[in-house]
Amino acid sequence: MQKKFKLLATSSSGLESLVARELRNLEIENVSIDDRSRVFFEGNLATIAKANLWLRTADRVKIVVGEFKARTFDELFENVYALPWAELIPFGNQFPVSKAKAVKSTLHNEPSIQSITKKAIVKKLQTTYHRPEGVPIPENGAKFSIEIALHKDMATVLIDTTGDSLFKRGYRSEKGEAPLKENMAASIILLTNWLANPRRAFVDPTCGSGTFTIEAAMLALNMAPGMNRPFAFTAWPWFDEEILKQEKALAKKQIRTDLELDIQGFDIDGKMIEIAKHNALAAGLSDVIKYKQMRLQDFRTDKLDGVLVSNPPYGVRLEDEEAVAALYGEMGKTFAPLETWSKYILTSDVAFEKHYGAKATKKRKLYNGTLRTDLYMYFGKRMK
Repeated sequence: MQKKFKLLATSSSGLESLVARELRNLEIENVSIDDRSRVFFEGNLATIAKANLWLRTADRVKIVVGEFKARTFDELFENVYALPWAELIPFGNQFPVSKAKAVKSTLHNEPSIQSITKKAIVKKLQTTYHRPEGVPIPENGAKFSIEIALHKDMATVLIDTTGDSLFKRGYRSEKGEAPLKENMAASIILLTNWLANPRRAFVDPTCGSGTFTIEAAMLALNMAPGMNRPFAFTAWPWFDEEILKQEKALAKKQIRTDLELDIQGFDIDGKMIEIAKHNALAAGLSDVIKYKQMRLQDFRTDKLDGVLVSNPPYGVRLEDEEAVAALYGEMGKTFAPLETWSKYILTSDVAFEKHYGAKATKKRKLYNGTLRTDLYMYFGKRMK
């Protein structure tokens, strides 16, 4: 088995720098972002476990099996065949080519790319394991999900170590309409100034199923987001499960117990408040976060310093444009007195600032799934 791997962490467009920062904070080696905004790093089996356990802003962690030029299907077959498949896929395990993608490449028929990649791997394993021609390789064991991506004739062959996307932390059993993914919520919190002093108030006045509040608490308390979920790599015959146990034990020791948090979530929908409470309980944070059914317009506070983060209804979530505009206007009036608070509002409405009644200090483009959104940042005035 390889002692060291080249690895790739995938994420939504625009979040690559946050993923790279997380990896460097984990003291992982040779972190780099290439000219296609892909985040690469290197490490051993413990690195695979640590990255999956700790990454908040990424989608998946993948092993880079190989990279090569492929302008013809013969070239594709030969280069895939040349890769060290037997070192990675023990006899009898599943190895589906689950995804093929081609962008600006001579080879553009993705089903054919997928099929030829599979044939090359089968041929290599038949040769390595001395299987007669025509005798299929059994695929009954653990799954090694293989992907191939071509960009300008350069092929990258990958194995997914994660399984279900990393945004699936394991605490959210219920969710509302058009929910924000957990890794997007964590990314937005990392883009705020709250973590510089997490003893300040943190409020989500449109909390829905509680994602912002739960991710904020997990960040502040340094709780690894992958503690309560499975990963694909744990089923692989050559992965020692003791490695993940050790990483989890180290992660538990790093949880902060000295920090008292002031995190609150409000929503007009009482059912969503109950869902948020249930999710916080599943995350082990029911004693940390306070939830209350309340209209956004009724939010008042005498606290002088805090951070407000909101993902209000927008786009497909509200069909009535007038209602959306009215809601944003109410937000502007309600939040205006909070001059020393910083506010971060995510929406796809390009006319948000007009409806809200104030121009953002800063704006950042993000993608909630495939939907283009903007994070409008309003920085609070410094207190004397």
